[in-house]
Amino acid sequence: MIYLDNCATTRPDKEVIKVMMDALEKDFANPSSLHSFGHEVEKKLEEARASAARLVGADKEEIYFTSGGTESNNIAIHGEIIKNRRRGNKIITTSIEHASILDQFKHYENEGLRVVFLGVDEYGNVDEEEFRKEVDDDTILVSLIYVHNELGTINNVKNLIKIAKEKNKNIFCHVDGVQAVGKIKVDVKDIGADTMSFSSHKIYGPKGVGALYKRRDVMLPSLVIGGGQEKNLRSGTENVPGILGFGKACELTFNEMDERLNHAKEIKNYLLEKLQENLTDYRINSPENSSDFITSISILDTRAEVLLHYLEQDEIYISTASACSSNGTHKSSTLKEIGLSDKYSEGTIRICTSKDTTKEEIDVFVEKLLQYTEEIRNIMKR
Repeated sequence: MIYLDNCATTRPDKEVIKVMMDALEKDFANPSSLHSFGHEVEKKLEEARASAARLVGADKEEIYFTSGGTESNNIAIHGEIIKNRRRGNKIITTSIEHASILDQFKHYENEGLRVVFLGVDEYGNVDEEEFRKEVDDDTILVSLIYVHNELGTINNVKNLIKIAKEKNKNIFCHVDGVQAVGKIKVDVKDIGADTMSFSSHKIYGPKGVGALYKRRDVMLPSLVIGGGQEKNLRSGTENVPGILGFGKACELTFNEMDERLNHAKEIKNYLLEKLQENLTDYRINSPENSSDFITSISILDTRAEVLLHYLEQDEIYISTASACSSNGTHKSSTLKEIGLSDKYSEGTIRICTSKDTTKEEIDVFVEKLLQYTEEIRNIMKR
């Protein structure tokens, strides 16, 4: 099997699986229990929290465990709007955010808030001058994706947050860091975010668990009222196996960061070279300064979904768009927003590598890609 859909999810690391199995078999106590067994499990949760905090440059007390990136985004955005709504009525985001961001803002637009969806250039970059013009005293929230899930574009969130805070210090600034953490070096203190979401299953951890960074002086109301877990921000008995697995994934990612980034860069450069040498009539949608784990390619005179199914016959797995909405079969709004014509967007695939991807796998993938592209093109010419 050649798995190149690592933006959708990653294969859990063997060390992560071992930690989770131990949690299921041995560390099964409720961490809220008063007895020593519960305290021991609680201690391990706090160690996982410290690992997650270290990975993003936060303090341990600023990390809250959730069910994943979508819930983290919801807690932050919903809470920040409730806290700040009396100050103004305007929200600023981009037109190519993840569905867990865009759908929330469409909801609030229906509730009467003014939402500005900033346009982007052909590579998904936000226009800083347009952003500067939009930020004003009526702005209560800015939400920005750090690394784009389809294009790999790395937004300069540090500069954008600085612009926002200089113009209006009361603006909440949220960052969707789901595709950034583990793929680039992230320091939440340096970028100046008030909140940032990230997820376990994007960094070789289990699904169903993630985290929200919340700056220690930011107070948010909870979405869930219950037993007071996660300092009342996210009540409910903790997913101990998931959190401990996430903590181990964060630890491994932090320790192997330079090695993983260098490997990803080498593999991406190799992929691009192979495509340039062999493939015709295509374009790369990812900018040069994009994440080295993500490559968006549009191939003329093909159908991406057909190509995907051809490749899966050989157990080669890619995607056509984000897998986080409509099973990835919807027409990507991102491709429309970057101005890609239909003749290119119909043939757009996303290749997402991992720490384990090899050059030999890229060789096989490119060979099969060329074979099936030619077959599809011949069929379409009839």
